[in-house]
Amino acid sequence: MKAVGYKIAGALDRADSLIDIEIDTPVATGRDLLVHVQAVSVNPVDVKIRMNRPPEGDAPAILGWDAVGEVVSVGEDATMFKAGDLVWYAGAINRSGTNAEYHLVDERIVGKAPRSITPAQAASLPLTALTAYEMLFDRLRVNEPVPGAANAVVIIGGSGGVGSIAIQLLRAMTDMTVIATASRPETHDWVKDLGAHHVIDHTKPLTPQIEALGVGQPGYVFSTTHTHQYIEQIAEFIAPQGRFGLIDDPETLNIMPFKIKAVSTHWELMFTRSLFQTADITRQHDILNEVADLLDAGKIRSTATETLGKIDAATLRRAHAILESNKAKGKLVLEGF
Repeated sequence: MKAVGYKIAGALDRADSLIDIEIDTPVATGRDLLVHVQAVSVNPVDVKIRMNRPPEGDAPAILGWDAVGEVVSVGEDATMFKAGDLVWYAGAINRSGTNAEYHLVDERIVGKAPRSITPAQAASLPLTALTAYEMLFDRLRVNEPVPGAANAVVIIGGSGGVGSIAIQLLRAMTDMTVIATASRPETHDWVKDLGAHHVIDHTKPLTPQIEALGVGQPGYVFSTTHTHQYIEQIAEFIAPQGRFGLIDDPETLNIMPFKIKAVSTHWELMFTRSLFQTADITRQHDILNEVADLLDAGKIRSTATETLGKIDAATLRRAHAILESNKAKGKLVLEGF
């Protein structure tokens, strides 16, 4: 089968940074599904791993986690899906990725794919939707009010893949005031169109902009990027006993300013449940089914902004370059081999 991988970790400016390869088609055993991949998307984690994690052994490492495809066969212990089912998922970080014609995935982290949008449109969402959903409802517990705080959440980096779906989930599932940050006219318009009540500029001081809105001190802050640059400002404007969450990887993070307000801090990694085979691993199956229902009901929409082309090394290199520019809006998707 066709796949795209790399043999040497490092920068994208090498011809072999991502290469087209041919490998054997895997076989489903246990609770695995063998999925014929129809569409994928590219996430920042792809870039980080390509740059920093050498392949194990002599075989090329295959990236990619988001996928939409058709189940071809199931392992002997699989009970949740059957051949012919259309599914979507975000995979596991410790297994081979979805930039391949056929892919093995544990059925417990797989959901039924939405039927109202194309596979390419759907491929934009599994990883970011799981990340946003788990942060908002499992970590920050936005449905449990912070005493005395404004029923509001600030999303730093509202136009990225995670921010774009977080805004929509909040509007579809809560009555919270959503304050998102964006710095360019096109990203400002994007997050506003997705449902943000207010948009503020993260290149300018945040506290006075939030105070000017007149909504009070937000009870929740979700930082998706450059958290280390905003931590002191967050400590200023978040409500006492507020809840703060982040998903990026700052080299250092001084949360001491949070102590005086007893702000709880939550780190989200959507791979945790699959990586550690947690007791609640099927939570991701349930979340993906719920998100698919929201899509099919028209309550949220795909965050795909561009279909770059087929799944091959050249197209994936282009996608990685766009992500490395830090100017991506929404999600980039690829379709077919």
